[in-house]
Amino acid sequence: MTGRFYKAIYYFTLVAFIAVAASCRKSPSVTPEQTDTFPANPSSAIKGMYLLNEGNMNMNKASLDYLDFRAGIYRRNIYGQTNPEVVKGLGDVGNDIAIYGSKMYVVVNVSNKVEVLDAKTAKRIKQIDITNCRYVTFHNGKAYVSAYLGTIGDRNAPNGTVSEIDTTSLSITRKVTVGRQPEEMAIVGEKLYIANSGGYNPKNYERTISVIDLASFTETKRIDVAINLDRLKADEYGDLYVTSRGDYYDIPSKLFVIDTKTDAIKKTFDIAASNLWIDDDTAYIYATEWNYTQQKNTISYTMLNVKDETILNSKFIADGTDKNITVPYGIIVDPYTKDVYVTDAGNYVTSGTLYCFDAGGQKKWQMITGDIPAHFAFVY
Repeated sequence: MTGRFYKAIYYFTLVAFIAVAASCRKSPSVTPEQTDTFPANPSSAIKGMYLLNEGNMNMNKASLDYLDFRAGIYRRNIYGQTNPEVVKGLGDVGNDIAIYGSKMYVVVNVSNKVEVLDAKTAKRIKQIDITNCRYVTFHNGKAYVSAYLGTIGDRNAPNGTVSEIDTTSLSITRKVTVGRQPEEMAIVGEKLYIANSGGYNPKNYERTISVIDLASFTETKRIDVAINLDRLKADEYGDLYVTSRGDYYDIPSKLFVIDTKTDAIKKTFDIAASNLWIDDDTAYIYATEWNYTQQKNTISYTMLNVKDETILNSKFIADGTDKNITVPYGIIVDPYTKDVYVTDAGNYVTSGTLYCFDAGGQKKWQMITGDIPAHFAFVY
């Protein structure tokens, strides 16, 4: 009887385990939020900051973190717990994030969607479907989203688009065709500028910035700049700073200044630039320049005075911490404290790191993030 009893217990346990496993497959569990602490600033003019972690492609691991500056609390992976009804969570590859009014817009590239969230709670308001979407910017009650179109890596993909979204109705109102694989955008006056990369066809990269008249929502011209354009930022003097990634072999990365009064190249900086953030008269730049021949990244950090258009001697990482950063991947500057936030993607498959440096380039603290931390949005 003892043997039958234990055998019955074994089969009961096995059946129960199978039932639980099947139940888990039908209803994926929500990854719980985690919290940590960092030095608080109770008088911070900025309430907090969202950090979007891209996650690995095809791994469905994009995630959202939140930093409460005044309380000194770091909340990791807040989307899943806030939106448990969304079965696959935030999605696959978070590519951009921005706040406009009371709403936050999260561009999720491979999942082909823009998640519109409540900026205070990160609760989902609506999902807007846009194929292969990339970046978002805003103007006069409208959101503008660039999109590659086509499937990932398709060399025959059609020209990309920019979609205009009404931020009240959250519906797409207009679309305009631009260059192939359009990336970051900036608005100066009533013109929208988009960096076209053509990145799906390395033998035939794009090399232009599309110029869109916002009133008619038509492409009025293209500015010839350089191959494989990527980041695009506007300063307060009517100039654009656009990065070229080069071809990863013989043509190096460079930074170009575009005068929006003439829509022509104003100046070329022979420096590598992967990403930049402009705060007042200073541009903070980092580069992770990959070379296939050498099979390595060359990492550099630069500061520019955008008013005088000169390279500065000062550094925004001055204490040697840059030697600990494997792959700089995101940057933003607090406009009040001038603290600089830099992320490290590490090996791209495990948790990254967020660093905070003061205005003098000294590390204040660091924090473990989600996978591939990349994009920021301040909460005022």
